[in-house]
Amino acid sequence: MDVDTLIIGAGAAGLMCAAHADGRVLLVDHAKKPGEKIRISGGGRCNFTNLHAGPENFLSANPHFCKSALSRYTQWDFIALVEAHGIAWHEKTLGQLFCDDSATQIVSMLLREASDAGAELRLETAVEGIERGPDGFTATLVPAKGHRRRVFARNVVLATGGKSIPGMGATGFAYDVARQFGLPVTDIRPALVPFTFPEKRFAALSGTALPVRATANGASFDEAMLFTHRGLSGPAMLQISSFWREGQQIEVDLSPGLRLYDHLRERRQSHGGRNLTTELAGVLPAKLVQYLAAPLGLTGNLADQGDARLQDICTTLHGWHLSPSGTEGYRTAEVTLGGIDTQALSSRTMEAKHVPGLYVIGEAVDVTGWLGGYNFQWAWSSGWAAGQAIAKTLRQG
Repeated sequence: MDVDTLIIGAGAAGLMCAAHADGRVLLVDHAKKPGEKIRISGGGRCNFTNLHAGPENFLSANPHFCKSALSRYTQWDFIALVEAHGIAWHEKTLGQLFCDDSATQIVSMLLREASDAGAELRLETAVEGIERGPDGFTATLVPAKGHRRRVFARNVVLATGGKSIPGMGATGFAYDVARQFGLPVTDIRPALVPFTFPEKRFAALSGTALPVRATANGASFDEAMLFTHRGLSGPAMLQISSFWREGQQIEVDLSPGLRLYDHLRERRQSHGGRNLTTELAGVLPAKLVQYLAAPLGLTGNLADQGDARLQDICTTLHGWHLSPSGTEGYRTAEVTLGGIDTQALSSRTMEAKHVPGLYVIGEAVDVTGWLGGYNFQWAWSSGWAAGQAIAKTLRQG
């Protein structure tokens, strides 16, 4: 079987690439259905991009690498595609865009685009034994049912993602192939992932949420934090998990929108007879105030608290230092931080510099976005860039 391009991985990036690569394109995936991460994302409505997507929203050993693809296929381009397919969408918060109806609309849109471009999709088909020859690559397709088959491809695109959510079939396949062909892989780790703490430290607060400012390694995010039986989750925690490293502390401002010291001093003047914990429960979740009462010594009335004592309490609440024992790991991580080293790739085409015909796109590359639709935008942009480059090469013969 001969094709112009073999795309391995029918997720966001792979489908996007298939829609633009032209020629004879074979798209394969070992899963039963394409675009499964798209389908489950955003609570089933797919946070498909972000209005504010730009290079500053991505982490990489080379922060400049993502600029080319992101600038040539932008969030506005993808929004135009969504609208052309009649998919209604809305902005939820912080520029995050979601389908009004269902994430399956995005999957169907991409499948239609790929099919219209002539791409052939084969599911429940693994790939092994990729070899490079003078004119391209030879790989063995291993379907769940049926016989193995050899395929020759002028180009191979690695679009298999990272290791996040192995329960959905995620593996380190792209990294293994990259190393086989001499492409270095940076350190990888789970990202956009909840934190864990020993001895179910926050079990009594499970389900409690509040807006916070979370900080790790100098990066801060103002979003919601959620207490769980195992630790801390919510958008704020997921965001800083990409910056945190084992053994480090995180800092949480429990009241980023209100200067607690000024508030409590004013309340002391007008309602000095009120209990301190009752007053704090007016601005923080009551369960959290009760949880902190003993360790912070929150006793007595407001009138009993001097300025120095109020300042100590508020300093702690605005800068609560915590030491996670770890994270939930790849099991629940939304993405993999790190990946195939960008130094080995062309930022314009996503092609390996020293392995002509080998392309790497999406999460497999060392480009990781913030929470909020940024990683999907990278999938669209990098998939488009590789597809355009392949199409141009084919046109040139």
